[in-house]
Amino acid sequence: MKWRAIETARGCRCRVLEGGSGQPLVFLHGAGGLLADNPFLDALAGRYHVYAPELPGYGESSGEELLEDMLDFTLHGWDVVAALGLTRPHLMGHSMGGMMAAEMACVAPGDLGKLALVAPAGLWLDAHPIPDIFALLPFEIPAVLFRDPARGAALLTGGVDLTNMDALAEFYLGNARRLGMAGKLLFPIPNRRLSKRLYRLRAETCVLWGAEDRLIPPVYAARWKELIPAARVELIAEAAHMLPYEQPDALVAALTRFLG
Repeated sequence: MKWRAIETARGCRCRVLEGGSGQPLVFLHGAGGLLADNPFLDALAGRYHVYAPELPGYGESSGEELLEDMLDFTLHGWDVVAALGLTRPHLMGHSMGGMMAAEMACVAPGDLGKLALVAPAGLWLDAHPIPDIFALLPFEIPAVLFRDPARGAALLTGGVDLTNMDALAEFYLGNARRLGMAGKLLFPIPNRRLSKRLYRLRAETCVLWGAEDRLIPPVYAARWKELIPAARVELIAEAAHMLPYEQPDALVAALTRFLG
């Protein structure tokens, strides 16, 4: 897969990881952005034409000052689709990206193919509150996101030598920029009243969840099923919130069965 740059009608400049051939599949990343290695995207590119745009505020993408609320993010998603020249692509989103993909499907229900949501944010259950990731110290985050915190920490840092002060400073500056952008949707809680709009969703939908998710527990999958009765739900074993990186083969197999 290769990177390329696009510019949206609103003026955001976005870097897009692209590869493969076949039906177009747009992947929207979570609050942590794309990691250094994304094996599930590589595998999907063997079957579909995959586009994975970085949100403004992530990597080399810019224009974060232009996006302020949920509607801005939703329209930005469709602006990216337009800038890529796509017609009715499949949409896939993980965590915060799943929230965006669901909103996009509600705003323009006839403009996508199928919808795949991987541990999506966006709903809230008082009996099962979601931890505030913005209140966590950096060393606490891997244990919340990953089944194996040690492996998760290595994935999140991308092999950065954190004993090197320059590298450490660069890493934390980038992380602060990413979380600053994500905070517009997720802080203090990831509830932007998406549940009120899901009645508009018409796309065939699959909801995938890591069975050991400690950030957004699997009970939320049942709530998505209540709000999207036609959706199928699949729990994947030996995975937590970072399911795409912990069980990429199982995720890709489930998506292939769903997307066809």
